Amino acid sequence: MQNQDWYSFQEEIREYFFSLGFSSETNKKIQGVRTNHDIDVYVQTRFMGQDLKWIIEAKKWQSKINKLQVLGLRTIVDDIGADKGFIISECGFQKGAIEASGNTNIHLLTFNELKVQTREFIEKDIFKHFLDRLELINRRYRSHNKFIREKYDLKLDHGDRHYSVFFVILKAEEAINLALKKEYPINLSTGLGQRYGNNIAENSQQLINWIQTNLNVIDSKILDAEKAMQLAGDFNPFFA
Repeated sequence: MQNQDWYSFQEEIREYFFSLGFSSETNKKIQGVRTNHDIDVYVQTRFMGQDLKWIIEAKKWQSKINKLQVLGLRTIVDDIGADKGFIISECGFQKGAIEASGNTNIHLLTFNELKVQTREFIEKDIFKHFLDRLELINRRYRSHNKFIREKYDLKLDHGDRHYSVFFVILKAEEAINLALKKEYPINLSTGLGQRYGNNIAENSQQLINWIQTNLNVIDSKILDAEKAMQLAGDFNPFFA
């Protein structure tokens, strides 16, 4: 029965990572520098352009994890060159285990704590990609001079508050910076007449939806404007 509980626990962890889009395998044999290692759950993903490897020990035990398990995992992590090692236990950890994991890449967590940490990890990656996309959009927007942007309704005329690509970009960047500091709720009002999405984000998912919607709108508006520029002979972008 204990073996079945342990196997189910492994599979639950693997399925969780798989649901996030990570590559995850149970009972994976990995060749290290010195020897082979049997890994409970082996996870691979990509973050900010870097390939990452995590190894996870699923401890479905009735007692707290001790120092020896932590030291053993540290050895395995070093031998296979993993970026992080996790011991997942629902019964907690002895003081010696916690001390042995201090200032290392070994993390001692419950399954729920693991979910919280990985969710934050993924959110940071999403927001980082949004910032990259905003930078590209801003460069494309500014490649057209002020007169052209006003002529093709990408920039506000004096006194006009209908729609502004620049205002939405600023609001998105401001919102992302607040989200990275966990300062919810976030005010998303741009003060413009033409708005897309809610004016308040209570959580990261609401903010992600708002940003995705508004960036799609900006892309569409710039594309339509550039098509009109080409037809009128006004298309002459300059990238500094």
